[in-house]
Amino acid sequence: MEKHPIHLNSEVTEFLDKLRHPLKQEIELLRNYILSSNSHLRENIKWNAPNYHIDGGDRITMRVQPPKEQVQLIFHRGAKKQAQPEKKLICSGSKMLTWKENDRAIVTFKSQLAIEDGKAELIAVIKDWINAAGKP
Repeated sequence: MEKHPIHLNSEVTEFLDKLRHPLKQEIELLRNYILSSNSHLRENIKWNAPNYHIDGGDRITMRVQPPKEQVQLIFHRGAKKQAQPEKKLICSGSKMLTWKENDRAIVTFKSQLAIEDGKAELIAVIKDWINAAGKP
């Protein structure tokens, strides 16, 4: 796997420093996996959670609010509703994706071990999603 520089956003760091969540280490781990998967991804806070975008086009948002026994990654094409593609945005055989629409999927993690075990698959999904969703 190629390494990309990680660009931590100070607003996100401050948000996470104040966050009271039992899976805080898992959130930080996911943050690093996401940012290291694509050098163009940047982070900010949106919808009261870490959000990942390329040139302002939102692509992945963490859900860190209740239930607190899990962390979710929402894969999407931005806040504004767009015409649905006829097929799922990516042709992934990943069992970690739960599809909500053809351009929106969710990945749920409940432990650090699950995140670490799923690292390669998650990074592949992130790369495929960013390529398929395109630039805004």
